[in-house]
Amino acid sequence: MDTLIEATRRVEQYHFWFRGFRRFVRPFLIGVGGSQPLRILDCGCGTGSNLVLLAQFGKVYGLDFNWNGLRHAKSGGNHKLIQATVAQIPLLDCTFDLVTSFDVLYCLDDATEQLAIREMFRLVRPGGSAVINVPAMPLLRGDHSIFVREVRRYSRQRLRYSLESVGFRVQRITHTNAVLFLPMLVVRLLQRFRGLRSPEHAKSDFGLPPKPINALLSGLLTLEAMVVRWADLSIGSSILCLARKPTSE
Repeated sequence: MDTLIEATRRVEQYHFWFRGFRRFVRPFLIGVGGSQPLRILDCGCGTGSNLVLLAQFGKVYGLDFNWNGLRHAKSGGNHKLIQATVAQIPLLDCTFDLVTSFDVLYCLDDATEQLAIREMFRLVRPGGSAVINVPAMPLLRGDHSIFVREVRRYSRQRLRYSLESVGFRVQRITHTNAVLFLPMLVVRLLQRFRGLRSPEHAKSDFGLPPKPINALLSGLLTLEAMVVRWADLSIGSSILCLARKPTSE
């Protein structure tokens, strides 16, 4: 896990994927908060990079089990940090207006995934929201999946079922990173044809590409994010979801 934290920390400010992710998620956050500041918990905050974005929408708390990630988050100026597992969070019911989970659920076994989602449901107030991002499409499994200890890649139906089975109601669910789908598919099919690397030899996809390529892909994802503001996509390497807790809870 520390290897993943360090690989992410080195590139998450400038890498096209992370830039695209922040552009995809921002309209979802705007739709949740409107003009009112929110009380927010990021479940699995890693190095704290996303806390900077979330802090623009209210008071944000970061939670992670990995101390190395929290250390980086604290050095970045984030001080509302909690060390705990997402499956057992030591906070009171209905504490937050918004809970987020960005690329965390996919590395949990089925039982722990459900516990984590139940905890998010418990912690958000009635009428509050959850914004969740997960990797999509099992046919995109490759060496990076081994590196990050990926347990599953999601379909929209699978993520919707996991959320609604604990009481959430899905408001929006869309694929993202559609422009990356074909090149990723080619690379990862070749990797599977060759045979996936062992955990000791698998490498992250998060190497920073040359500046012209990084700029081109960042631009394409910016255009895609403009489309996603108004329309849901049926293909892409990630799934982004907005769900709400019914006010009757």
